[in-house]
Amino acid sequence: MGSPNQPIPHNERERLAALKRYNILDTLPEDAFDDATKLVSYICGVPIAHISFIDESRQWFKSEIGVGVSEVPREISFCRYTIMESEMLEIEDTHLNEKLKDDPNVTGGFKVRFYAGVPLTTPDGYNIGTICAIDHVSKKLDENQRNALSIVAKHVINQLEVNTKNIELNTQKKIADRAVLAKDSFLANMSHEIRTPLNAVIGFTDLLAQTKLDNVQRDYVESVQIAGENLLLIVNDILDLSKIESGSLTIEEQPFNLKKTLKHIYNLLKVKVPENVEFNLFLDADMPEVVIGDQGRLNQILVNLTGNALKFTEEGEVTVSVKKVDETENQYALRFSVKDTGIGISPNKLKTIFERFTQAEECTTRRFGGTGLGLSIVKQLLELHGAEIQVKSQKERGSEFFFVLNYKKVKNAEIVTGAAPGENLGKLKILLCEDNILNQKLIKSVMDNFGFELDIAENGEIGINLLSKNTYDLVLMDLQMPVMDGYQTAAHIRNEMNLSIPIIAMTAHSLVGEQEHCFSAGMDGYVPKPFKQPALLEAIKAAIAKNNIPVQKRNVDLSYLNEISCGNLNFKQEMIDLFIAKIPNEVKQLQEAFNDNNAERVQKLAHHMKSSLDMFMLEDLSSCLSIIEDEAKKGIVSVTIQSEIKMLDSQIAEVVKILKEL
Repeated sequence: MGSPNQPIPHNERERLAALKRYNILDTLPEDAFDDATKLVSYICGVPIAHISFIDESRQWFKSEIGVGVSEVPREISFCRYTIMESEMLEIEDTHLNEKLKDDPNVTGGFKVRFYAGVPLTTPDGYNIGTICAIDHVSKKLDENQRNALSIVAKHVINQLEVNTKNIELNTQKKIADRAVLAKDSFLANMSHEIRTPLNAVIGFTDLLAQTKLDNVQRDYVESVQIAGENLLLIVNDILDLSKIESGSLTIEEQPFNLKKTLKHIYNLLKVKVPENVEFNLFLDADMPEVVIGDQGRLNQILVNLTGNALKFTEEGEVTVSVKKVDETENQYALRFSVKDTGIGISPNKLKTIFERFTQAEECTTRRFGGTGLGLSIVKQLLELHGAEIQVKSQKERGSEFFFVLNYKKVKNAEIVTGAAPGENLGKLKILLCEDNILNQKLIKSVMDNFGFELDIAENGEIGINLLSKNTYDLVLMDLQMPVMDGYQTAAHIRNEMNLSIPIIAMTAHSLVGEQEHCFSAGMDGYVPKPFKQPALLEAIKAAIAKNNIPVQKRNVDLSYLNEISCGNLNFKQEMIDLFIAKIPNEVKQLQEAFNDNNAERVQKLAHHMKSSLDMFMLEDLSSCLSIIEDEAKKGIVSVTIQSEIKMLDSQIAEVVKILKEL
């Protein structure tokens, strides 16, 4: 639409760069732009309207009414003149315009008689396109129409800005998500790499402490034990902080003996009390014996606070006290206090001591050690409980940290009084699946101490071979092994060998939800490394006792399939046969896509499989696929996806087995 002359803006290079920043060319239609075009047609009363952008060689229409094409060459467009202007270009009658009266689209073609175009001007002043109203008859816009057209043009630019900002935000979000994922993966992997040798260091030191030593040797061994415990505490602090940040750490609600827990903490810490410090535990006479809550997290909070108080108190006293401050029909409100006569905290530091990696004074770390993570974790754990940590302190006079926790009351039916597993387990025969030589030697020594017989398999495949030849009372299963890992081995033992032998997972990894995945894969216990001998023995006792209870097999719910089959048994059987033939293969494809680092294919496969699982009412496995799909949407395959695929693989195998039996 125009003369062969090609008007070029003086800032053409910069104008084209501004246009490309918006990534708008050759994009799909969008309602916001189509609505703006309709509005222009309505306001101006014209049959032709469009929003277009002009690059080096063409005029491309993002939205149009009455044009019928997606683009035209730049040299025949009217809008090449509009982008030269700073305001609206209005031509009331093209027949009277010297530049346009002989144009083919005036004398024929679109038969343009009236043209009004507003340049689409970016915030930095570049005309990248136009919004136009065109008619086959001459006319003149009134002031309101001209203003409205200019307002719509600004709206179009604002829409471009919003789209660009959203793209930038999504890009930044993906980068942030990948950074968080990388951080979590790094922390989990580093946890494994640190915990594996640390397990051997702590374990062999404990064994050494049980031998006959002279006073100097015992002093050295105790020093190594303290250093190992401190290192483990730092690793656990970092991992807990990561779990809290990711929202993966939850507060459990189980009945526990509160008084025993508090006395255990007191006995645990009193061995660390300095010579000139008096350590007290005061419990309210009205305090309940048993409550419902998270025993482990209370232990963690009080050990952190009391450990700090003992560390920063060189003389005087440290007192832990618990008092009932309120009681309702369903719960108790208990005030916990840790008070000391230690170095105290400056008033200007009280607000910052709960920030991570922060300590009250710069010299504190050099003098007393520590990471500065303890109080930050305490604060966040209490917030998860719906409580708040408070502190009162005076420099060189001491400090008091206190908080109020609400615990649910225990009903009689919730108090478990069953007998604990017997102390004398006899001479158990145990199979250890573990690839790390140091850990093999350590666990062999520990089992000898317990009086148990131990066979060792370097991977799951060897372990399965030994299980097929020998009779064992229990399996200790490392999760990360070559050839066949712990999950695959446990699934084979349960689904292929049909063995109910107790399996205890042992891992130096600390992935979110790993314990739950172990139980879902058919394991009976979970012991994190580094382990303490009493904790391992308790896990063995519990697993042996649990083995006397019949294992609950998965129940496949066919109610929905029965409903949609309307009594057609052939259709129902066909659906079952399709599931058996199709789903295990799709799980295999999912694993292959993960191995190829193909996040897009992982996402599509997971989404596609969900409908099949929903038909068989496999809600837990469908949720597993949702987790995989959501993770894959981030554009990167993660350790979380791998963990979910492993669980999915073992559980699908069990479902297929049940369906075949049907």
